[in-house]
Amino acid sequence: MQFREIISMALQSLGANKLRSGLTMVGITIGVFSVISVMTAIGALQTSIESGISFLGSNIFQFAKYPVSGGQGGRNAQKYENRRNITYAQALRYQQLMEGIARDVCLKCFDFKGQCTYNGLKTPPALTVAGSNKSFLAANSYSLGYGRNLTDEDVDLARSVIMIGKTIEKNLFPHESPIGRVIKINGHPMTVIGVLAEKGSAFGQSQDDICVIPITRFFENFGSAKRTVNIATQSFSAETYNRTLDKGIGAMRLARSLKPNQPDDFEIYSNDSLKSAFASVADVVRIGAFVISLIALIAAGIGIMNIMLVSVTERTKEIGIRKSIGAKSRDILRQFLTEAVFISEAGGIVGIILGVLGGDLLAAWLQADLIFPYGWALAGLVVCSAIGIGFGFYPAYRAAALDPIEALRFE
Repeated sequence: MQFREIISMALQSLGANKLRSGLTMVGITIGVFSVISVMTAIGALQTSIESGISFLGSNIFQFAKYPVSGGQGGRNAQKYENRRNITYAQALRYQQLMEGIARDVCLKCFDFKGQCTYNGLKTPPALTVAGSNKSFLAANSYSLGYGRNLTDEDVDLARSVIMIGKTIEKNLFPHESPIGRVIKINGHPMTVIGVLAEKGSAFGQSQDDICVIPITRFFENFGSAKRTVNIATQSFSAETYNRTLDKGIGAMRLARSLKPNQPDDFEIYSNDSLKSAFASVADVVRIGAFVISLIALIAAGIGIMNIMLVSVTERTKEIGIRKSIGAKSRDILRQFLTEAVFISEAGGIVGIILGVLGGDLLAAWLQADLIFPYGWALAGLVVCSAIGIGFGFYPAYRAAALDPIEALRFE
């Protein structure tokens, strides 16, 4: 028999039992869908990791009281809560020690309940208010749209000046320039000196609903008690990064008055460490999704074997007739294997399509880039073929091994 004849007969046989074939495909579809959707979503997030997680500038490391995850809810949550805050005095001491060693040192402190008002217009009461210095833009991958940046003099004199993000500009100044205008943030008057360039969103969170004021003014307006300062340090180049980091750790220990036998009581992280942390979580999710999907696919494979065995029993007489008029055992084997592989592949293709759509919908909701996971899609088709052949071989072999005389007698 020619291969196209085998394909045609296999399709005719499956078409005669559409419901049974469709239900068998569903098992494969669910297994493939689960792994492809997760891999698509994870892959889409990773393609956006540069803009989403890389909130620090290039060649920058940061010291903080808490790890980047916040340190809440984990086994070490109490450990982080009990740490001493990094005070502004300690941060200034560190900045002094790093003079000539680092290109820039950015001191920053945050409040997440800011609200700006101007001439009766208001922003939502959940703005990010950053108290910082002139290095904030470079240290946090922001750029100035227009106006001017903070200066050392603004910080030294605790001036009531502010740089605002695009969201604030759009809400309060739809028809005029905000430069030189006096707005109020949580009731405190501030003069707008600059507008940040639009940065967009990452993981569903806007990065443009932020305003930056001198850190000294931040402490006067929002209070300094129970606040910890984050310190971002930029090396002169990638080549001097590791040396700067080593000296930075030493300077931080000095600023914190730690003895040689005392461990570090602060967190250190950079863009690379954030990416590594995300990659580790993503790998665990991938492994979990793969294991769950593999179990589902094995269960679906058992279903294929069961259906094919039923099909062999139902078509025993047909097999006997075909053999009696010259069909070879290998033709019977190929036909039943083709049916098993077709069921598996059809379910796999539907699962891949639904998985990609599901994963990309999740990615779109998180405002990440959309992707098509070619590698995983190809792997899914290969796995489906293996399942079809592996679980369909025994029923196919059983059909091919039937004695034509006994098969003709079957009722």
